[in-house]
Formats: sequence, structure tokens, C-alpha cells
Amino acid sequence: MTPPGPVGDRFRRFRERLAAEGDDRPQVSDERRSTASGTAATSGEEFASGAVATSGGDHPNDRGTAASSRRGDLTARRSTEAGGRQGRRGRRRGGGEELRVPEAEFTSYYGRPILKGPVWKWDIAAYLFTGGLAAGSSLLAAGGQLTGRPALRRAGRVTALAAVSASAVFLVKDLGRPARFHHMLRVAKPTSPMSMGTWILTAYGPAAGVAAIAEAAGVLPRHGLLGLAGRALPPIGHAAGLLAAGTAPALATYTGVLLADTAVPSWHEAYPELPVIFAGSALASGAGVGLLAAPPAQAGPARRMAVAGAALELYGAHRVETRLGLLSEPYRLGRPGRLLRAGRLLTAGGVAGALLGRRSRVVGALSGTALLAASVLTRFGIFYGGVASARDPRYTVVPQRERVEARRTGMDLPSDRAVPPAV
Repeated sequence: MTPPGPVGDRFRRFRERLAAEGDDRPQVSDERRSTASGTAATSGEEFASGAVATSGGDHPNDRGTAASSRRGDLTARRSTEAGGRQGRRGRRRGGGEELRVPEAEFTSYYGRPILKGPVWKWDIAAYLFTGGLAAGSSLLAAGGQLTGRPALRRAGRVTALAAVSASAVFLVKDLGRPARFHHMLRVAKPTSPMSMGTWILTAYGPAAGVAAIAEAAGVLPRHGLLGLAGRALPPIGHAAGLLAAGTAPALATYTGVLLADTAVPSWHEAYPELPVIFAGSALASGAGVGLLAAPPAQAGPARRMAVAGAALELYGAHRVETRLGLLSEPYRLGRPGRLLRAGRLLTAGGVAGALLGRRSRVVGALSGTALLAASVLTRFGIFYGGVASARDPRYTVVPQRERVEARRTGMDLPSDRAVPPAV
């Protein structure tokens, strides 16, 4: 015998409720109708209440008075019964009936997690950093190329190739197989940040590689086939360096769009700030490379990049920690909060050292190291802040309730239209 389904259980409970209400209903006794039409005896209470008693014959007023009295008593009894039933229903609905569904808690949804957290590990956080470092280094190299600073150009190009190679390693490690990256190139979908990121990396990587290889032209012999390659590499490297610098802003910011496009609460609500933070972090990391590798006389573009990157990064981080309300908590508490605070301190210290120690190579190197470390801490802090917001159901449920309440309040009718006019 199969157990009854939900409909059968509901119908059985309905019949039991009807039977219980029938047992609790007060019994109404049949009224004994008087057959005597001649005389009507009235008591002192009826006389005091205004009833008229006659001892004469069959008068029409007597029959009307008795019928009216019976109808009044029946109406009163029906009102009493209805009031009793409504009172019992009210008590049953108001507080007597047990709740069949327990109160919702911020732990699970019918035994399941409310939001599936991101499956990404630390390698994706490292990918966020190396992608920004590659973009910032390409911009630094382009600045050194256009202003005639070979030390900045060389450091930026070599660092960009190393960083984009590390990004490819981290990305393939997350994908599991290199062929999956190739499969992403079958489709170009402008509405998908991951698809656009794949094409950005495809355009940026070869350009950064050619620009870095062009730096080897100085060590090639001047004669023969290698000499011909040495003479052809510098102009090709210049064009490739400018192409890499042109795609660098997209490479630096698309990861912020990618995080904001997920359902993770603290990432999704910070969609205006994440690209700004990642752009500033990329500029700061590129400036750190320039301060480390170039002499102070050629580090002018690196110092300006450091100021611009720090301004964007600090502004975006401040907005993320103050604008999102409850969803700003993951960026202020725990490990993400410690990482972001340390990143802000290192960013401020790196910029101060870059501006105050313009003539000191040691101070410039320390400032560059501080900026690079700040970029790492910022990327990891943003990453772990989003992971923490996905693990705690409170950051999913409370904003949803607030949005529903705000939508419901906005849909209320004005006071002059809430009540229909009386006809």
C-alpha cells in the first residue's frame, strides 16, 4: 500500500477539521410553538419589557406579536452561533494553530545551501594579480618607449611577458585542460565577460610576447641572417608594444566585470567599483616595476603612474567598504578586511616614498616593492571578501528582503486612490 500523496493528506486534514467544528458547535433546541391562539400569559418580566398580554379571544395582534417574538429569538440565536464560530476561527488562526513550516533561518534552504559559493581557489586570485601586472607593465613600457626611456621600456616588456605567461598557467590550471581555452575561441559573445576575456588575452599575449622578444635585438650579431632579424625586430617590437598597451586597459578591467557578473553578493553589488579598483591596482603594480628596475632619472612616468593608480585604487576600495551597506561587511571583517587594510597602508607608503625619494634608488626600490605587495593584497582581499559573502546566507537573504520591501512600498497606491470613492 502506497502512502497517501500530499493531496490526500490535505483532504483528510480538511475532513477532520470539519468534524471537529461540528462537535464543538452548540446544539440549538427546537422551539416549542404554542398552539393556543386564544390566550397568552405574560410574566412580570415580559410586562416590564413592553409585551402586551391579553386574556380575550383570537385577536390578530396577538398572533403577530408571538410570531415577531419567535423570529427575534431565532435571529438572536443565529447571531450567537455565528459569533461563537468566528471567535473559535479567530482563535484558531490567530494563535491556536501550530505552524507546519518552521521559521526560516540563515543557515540553509530546505537542507540545501542558499547560494552555491564560487569554486575558484587561490590560483584565480593570483590570476587577477598577474593579469593586472601584465597590463600595467605594458602601459609602463609604452610610456618609456614614447618618451625615450629604454630602462622603463625594457623592464615593462619583460615583466609583461612573464606576467601574462603566469596568467595563462593559472587559467589553464583552473580550467583543467588547455583545450578548454581553445574551445572558448569558437564563439565571440559580447555579453559574456569570460568570452571577451578570452579574446582579450588572445590579442594581448602575442603582442606582449613579440614586444619582449624585440628587446633581444641588441644582443644579436650585426651580420648575416641574425643581423637582419636584429634590424627588423625594433620596429616590429614598437608596433607590438603599442598594440599591447592598447589592449592593456581591457585586460586590467575585464576581471572586475567578470567577478561582478556572478551571483556572489559582495561582488555583484560592487559592479561599479571593481573595474576601478582593478584598473588602479594594475597601474600601481606597473609603477612598482618601473620604480624597481629603472634609475631615478628615468622613473618619472612610473611615479606619475603610481599616483594615478593609488588614487583610483583607494577611491574604489573606500566606496566598496562604505557604499554597499550590509554587503560591505565582508570587505571590512576577517581576513579580507585585514588584507585590504594592509594594502591601503602599503599603497599610501609606496606613493609617499616614490614622491619623496625621487633621487634615491633604494627608496624607489622600496616604494616599488610596497606597491607590488599592495596590489597582491588588494586582489586577494577582494577575492576572499566575495567568497565570504557567498558562504554566509545572511548576505543573500537580507538584501533580497529589503529589495522586495522597497518594491512593494513603491507599488502602493497614493492615499487619495487607495480608498474607492463612495457612490
